[in-house]
Amino acid sequence: MRKISKEAFRANIEEALKVKFRRRIDEATPQMIYHAVAYAVNALIADDWMETQEELRKENAKRVYYLSMEFLMGRALGNNILNLGAQKEIREVLDEIGFDLNSIEDKEPDPALGNGGLGRLAACFLDSLATLGYPAYGCGIRYRYGMFRQKIVDGYQVEAPDDWLKDGYPFELRRPEYAVEVRFGGYVNTEWVGGKSIFVHEGYQAVRAVPYDMPIVGYGNHVVDTLRIWDAEPLAKFNLEAFDRGDYVGAVEQQDLAKNLVEVLYPNDNHYAGKELRLKQQYFFVSASLQTAVKKFKEHNDDIHRLPDKAVFQMNDTHPTVAVAELMRILLDDEGLGWDEAWEITSHCCAYTNHTIMNEALEKWPLELFARLLPRVYQIVEEINRRFLLQVMQKFPGDMDKVRKMAIINDGQVKMAHLAIVAGFSVNGVARLHTEILKNQELHDFYEMFPEKFNNKTNGITQRRFLLHANPLLADWCTKKVGDGWITDLSKLKGLIPYADDPAAREEFLKIKYENKVRLAEYIRKHNGIEVDPNSIFDVQVKRLHEYKRQLLNILNVIYLYNQLKDNPEMEFVPRTFIFGAKAAAGYAIAKETIKLINSVADIVNNDPAIAGRIRVVFIEDYRVSNAELLFAAADISEQISTASKEASGTGNMKFMLNGALTLGTMDGANVEIVEEVGSENAFIFGLSAQEVIELEHNGSYDPKLIFNDNADIRRVLMQLINGTFSPRNPEQFRRIYNSLLSSNGGNPADRFFILKDFRSYDQARRFAAEKYKDRDWWARAAILNIAHSGKFSSDRTIEEYVQDIWHLKKLEIPCE
Repeated sequence: MRKISKEAFRANIEEALKVKFRRRIDEATPQMIYHAVAYAVNALIADDWMETQEELRKENAKRVYYLSMEFLMGRALGNNILNLGAQKEIREVLDEIGFDLNSIEDKEPDPALGNGGLGRLAACFLDSLATLGYPAYGCGIRYRYGMFRQKIVDGYQVEAPDDWLKDGYPFELRRPEYAVEVRFGGYVNTEWVGGKSIFVHEGYQAVRAVPYDMPIVGYGNHVVDTLRIWDAEPLAKFNLEAFDRGDYVGAVEQQDLAKNLVEVLYPNDNHYAGKELRLKQQYFFVSASLQTAVKKFKEHNDDIHRLPDKAVFQMNDTHPTVAVAELMRILLDDEGLGWDEAWEITSHCCAYTNHTIMNEALEKWPLELFARLLPRVYQIVEEINRRFLLQVMQKFPGDMDKVRKMAIINDGQVKMAHLAIVAGFSVNGVARLHTEILKNQELHDFYEMFPEKFNNKTNGITQRRFLLHANPLLADWCTKKVGDGWITDLSKLKGLIPYADDPAAREEFLKIKYENKVRLAEYIRKHNGIEVDPNSIFDVQVKRLHEYKRQLLNILNVIYLYNQLKDNPEMEFVPRTFIFGAKAAAGYAIAKETIKLINSVADIVNNDPAIAGRIRVVFIEDYRVSNAELLFAAADISEQISTASKEASGTGNMKFMLNGALTLGTMDGANVEIVEEVGSENAFIFGLSAQEVIELEHNGSYDPKLIFNDNADIRRVLMQLINGTFSPRNPEQFRRIYNSLLSSNGGNPADRFFILKDFRSYDQARRFAAEKYKDRDWWARAAILNIAHSGKFSSDRTIEEYVQDIWHLKKLEIPCE
């Protein structure tokens, strides 16, 4: 760990206040202090960051470029201080000048660079790569407003710009010296030069991609990796000639193009313009990242054929898979290689992580859009497709159905997952069940073709963010019991197993859990105006809102429980607080309606004196990493209730487990492995299996109307959606949800995620969990065992598997002081 001089740190704070704000400490606001402390922390990081880069150059080390549309980083100040090992000294300095470190941390906005599990996984991976000492660049986009800041107005989600950069962000460093040009549109001319075809891109629009670097600080090892996020700037900000002739739009055309590229994460693609912008975004950051990576390689290497020895490009889902064709373009057009040489390099540099089982979520682009926007890249994709289909026909002679299904270009679409699999030397799923479904179902044809490419890398999370930083009470307790080795080797928590049978340890754990629930209850009171009982069961479902994640199943069951209490006010009932947090994509109508339903149910239930507060429903506005940390620490029950076979892995399930919450879930994604680790007796499992879901989908035999007609309780719940119970002013408010459960629509079958089919099983599991909660000794024992068996789910383990099986990196050794 770094030795911190308190005097020097305070001097750096004072200098920053003077230079940035012209203030003394006694005149500074907490916001000013935050920026000054960040400046002082950056001064601590800078030497290690420079030393890491120097070591990279000296060793000419291979590095991974992790290409991702999202990096859900969370606040950096506290995490950087923790990984530097400087918490004690910095806290003391702030105490001396009259400020609290926790309060100063709260002044930092969450960087709006991601939304869901995909982005948080990328952030955890970067933390683990730095902590394990592996050289890495995260590559993404510097979104000005992220996805959006979620506001709940009259129960509805309202999207507002997330202006996280309005006061500047002290942990980013603009690097204009690495700017590159990225081109869109135009056309390709072919010229015959020196006996070979030369492809010349003309008539294009272009932007300047300018990188901003953020330090990724390894825990206690002086290694600092880099998150490089790209901003877009016009090549010429203002066209005076166009302005003078009255073309005011044309005068700022380049500026508008650049601005739009980096405004928001996942622009609504329900329309053509949105699709075009998304594709532009993807190509923008991929092209900039690859151009820079090749340039950096050439600074220290003479032979471009050695690129696979020094760089690997990990494509995080289908969003960055245009990297395959872009790398080919660079090698063919910029480096002058022949096709076979370029393909040999590309197919040994690119690796693909699949994050979805659902075919509808595998990215596909309209051919016309792709060819118009990226004309040279499209030519290359066409040639990759032509050559690949020759391989398919050779492998499966006469099977034209297989040729059609496996084509990269077919039915007027460019299929990005197919491109990634054909070119990538590795294709990995993110949980064992997910990988098996890919191999045997969704990508079976490709598995037949390339069995050697497919492998599994079960996701993980960083314990430094989600236990050490987010839950200091529990972290200290773990350290007192088993030492601090778990911080870099989570398997050390197995040492807690004996304490599960120690009455004193169980009591200590319950006290910590209660204090964390009090902390969350205060957050809810402050932000939602709802009083919740810390002694109630905190039953939590927080994640991106999607039909397959089945927040709807959860809230429908809450309605059912509410009905029971209304009918039987004297019944024995363990008080429960049902907590939701989720953003719905701006164009996802039924997901947004589900948010409205949750809030409408909350309005009725929370204000009904007849149930005496025994049920509370809370929707956490603007769910993000900083409030997620409070939720994971406080939860009793972790809702992981996706339709079996639909969730690739999940990482929220791991964060809850690490913090001593018990899983209530289906055998889906990484839940399967969680239950294997902790035992089914320490979780609450319900519902259809993955194989049962797949069979029902294939044979089309499921009819939810039979359940609706046969089960009066379920029928009553569904009728309450359309009779005004939860929307007295507009009884038709939730008709879309009602119809989705009982009627096929737009090619989708009724209840396609089997909510009614799993309803009874879910209710039984929930009842059983409530019964077990009454036995506080049993609950504490099960919770401690969950923590003790969470070691497998560290992202450190995941990264080591990537390194050994796919990336083949060597660790950096940065000399200590």
